[in-house]
Amino acid sequence: MQTIHQDTIVAIATPQGEGAIGIIRLSGPNAIHLADTYFYGSNLLKAEGNTVHYGKLKDDDGKMLDECLATVFKAPRSYTKEDVVEFACHGSSYILKSVIKLFLTNGARLAEPGEFTMRAYLNGQMDLSQAEAVADLIASNTASQHALAMDQMRGGFSKMIAALREKLIEFASLIELENDFSEEDVEFADRDSLKQLVQKILRTIRELKQSFDYGNAIKEGIPVAIIGKPNVGKSTLLNALLNEDKAIISAIPGTTRDVIEDTIQMEGLLFRFIDTAGIRETEDTIESLGIARSKEQLAKANIVICVSEIQEDHPSIVQEYKALGVSETQHGIIVLNKTDTFHACHAYDVEEATSTLLNRMPVIAMSAKEKTHLGRLQKELVSVVQEKSKPSQTIVSNLRHYEALDNASTSLEKVIIGLDEGISSDFVAMDIRHALQYLGEISGEISTDDLLDSIFSNFCIGK
Repeated sequence: MQTIHQDTIVAIATPQGEGAIGIIRLSGPNAIHLADTYFYGSNLLKAEGNTVHYGKLKDDDGKMLDECLATVFKAPRSYTKEDVVEFACHGSSYILKSVIKLFLTNGARLAEPGEFTMRAYLNGQMDLSQAEAVADLIASNTASQHALAMDQMRGGFSKMIAALREKLIEFASLIELENDFSEEDVEFADRDSLKQLVQKILRTIRELKQSFDYGNAIKEGIPVAIIGKPNVGKSTLLNALLNEDKAIISAIPGTTRDVIEDTIQMEGLLFRFIDTAGIRETEDTIESLGIARSKEQLAKANIVICVSEIQEDHPSIVQEYKALGVSETQHGIIVLNKTDTFHACHAYDVEEATSTLLNRMPVIAMSAKEKTHLGRLQKELVSVVQEKSKPSQTIVSNLRHYEALDNASTSLEKVIIGLDEGISSDFVAMDIRHALQYLGEISGEISTDDLLDSIFSNFCIGK
């Protein structure tokens, strides 16, 4: 991405394809003058900021390109903190391309991906983590993804990181001062207080890191693995949840030989369901590969639905679930399937007995084929996710932020070790500087051109 941001840029700010309206955005020192040159209806140079004007766009030969609305934003009260003009034209691709060509011919430059948001960041309109949240907001397809992006855009995460850095900087300055007076053997920073502060910051960073699995799952879709022996109804359950025939259903065991995956929204949450090959001993090479992939998906899932036939005796069902090796960080749900072939009055007894043997784990007796009690399973899935989300909790969903937090915690752990072992202040100061650098990379207080290029190149053009 170019490093010069003093010129005027232009781009279409609406999605490609035909639509009623198409937005063309100009930003930069010459934006209003350039827009006014080809806009007939109002004097945009004399217009007040945040005003809308009706008129016509004409090219250099006076040929009318379109009737449109021009919205004027004057620096610093604009998205980029520069002068900005947005033209709301008719959505014809011919019109939009003609207007873009007109401005490019007369001094504007085509904006690069994310360049409007990069200018907003470079001009102090938002920090780097807030700028990244803009991309997440555009990409959000569910209520939970939208809420996560909006929370980050409001700056709650940024303020928390800034507070951590501020506390560290205060002690770092005292440690650096000691280095300046190293020959006089004086201490300006209280070691016990510094250790307590670092331990407190480490606890906060660990909480933020722990929230990443949940935040990333919300962003990408909560992975739910459907596991069980062959022919227990896993594919039927997937089809019932998706309300479509996604997986092939057959009475022949081993029909599903590979992972089948699809997503669905429930109450504003995106779930990524993964139907896996039935787990059993087999000499079939292809089926064995499918079973190996099933075990890989099991390890990655946040929620594991273990499907068994309700006709099985409940001790066997419990043993079967425990054999899967579901971790403590995963949430298990037992589905006792095929109640349509079982005496209804006994279903509750099997459900209750199985749940008791598994420390009150959710157990749902149902018929995937008839979709009986499917609503109970859906409600349980939603409640699992909602219980993990605390309204006041800051949630990390960006891998770059997680890696920066991880690196910062490693440096701070070195500070604790150094203080315990009484190493010299210059080494302590170096580890604190590293921690400050990693935390600063999150908000963009410390950044490089390569980092900015990596982040903003993933944006759409026009944003």
